[in-house]
Amino acid sequence: MGKMIVTGGAGFIGSNLALKLEELGHEVVVLDNFLMGNMKNLGGFKGKVIKGNESELSKIKNDFDAVFHQAAITDTTITDKDKMFGNNVEGFKKIIAFCEKNNSKLVYASSAAVYGACKASMKENQPLQPLNVYGQSKVEMDKIAKESYKKGTLVGLRYFNVFGPREKYKGKMSSMIYKLALQMKSGKRPRIFKYGEQERDHVYVKDIVKANLKAIEYRGFGIFNAATGTKTSFNHIVDCLNKALHTNLKPEYFDNPYTGKYQDTTVADMENSEKNLKFKHDYSIMEGIKDYVEYMNENGW
Repeated sequence: MGKMIVTGGAGFIGSNLALKLEELGHEVVVLDNFLMGNMKNLGGFKGKVIKGNESELSKIKNDFDAVFHQAAITDTTITDKDKMFGNNVEGFKKIIAFCEKNNSKLVYASSAAVYGACKASMKENQPLQPLNVYGQSKVEMDKIAKESYKKGTLVGLRYFNVFGPREKYKGKMSSMIYKLALQMKSGKRPRIFKYGEQERDHVYVKDIVKANLKAIEYRGFGIFNAATGTKTSFNHIVDCLNKALHTNLKPEYFDNPYTGKYQDTTVADMENSEKNLKFKHDYSIMEGIKDYVEYMNENGW
């Protein structure tokens, strides 16, 4: 078993990953500034929790086998490039330096936001067209990772539309599946853009954890899509939620206010991930939603 650091480990994906790593027998340290993370996400976690950002890594004396870098500003509505790059890009440089100094493996969260206006299906080697500064920051991180790689393991995972347990504290950046589920659990009709035909590659968080575990086994440098390779309309999401919740609520359609910067379809090409990372998702959209609703019910959401 190894020693692992999870940055952003009290956040949505980070907490799921930290808890799974500990379950597998690893010694895990969580680093989080708690701007978006919450200790309630780490219920049952027995490892060390350090409050702060990447600068705190210099205070960690022990050698670590791997760092899972999940910390970032993920708000796609932020337009302040200096703020976004100051956090995401500069923080990533510190992570790179730490891993080089300690000869640690590094797996970091990239994003499907790098593709932006690209046509589906999205492939890792195609030209990138990010539509916001968040996507631009992830493009820059991917560039830095490629330029910095010398030896060992350095893997970027381009997460698509992740949903699942422990996203409650993400606020407005939580998944549409979470938001729609809450509306429908309260008896309200689910509100989606006209006419619900927009498609996304929704991937369950347990599969994202699986992708991270596959990444730490990889040898070398690579950037891979972390998704299902399947596009699902919001109308179908509502159908799945109705089945899982035992409801029969029809969508309430409203005009899409995001003209010019809205993707009608996003879906990953998973050939590279399946062939080289050996990652393939386990949960279909229906299976993921069913599992998620069970979690919500068990935890009083």
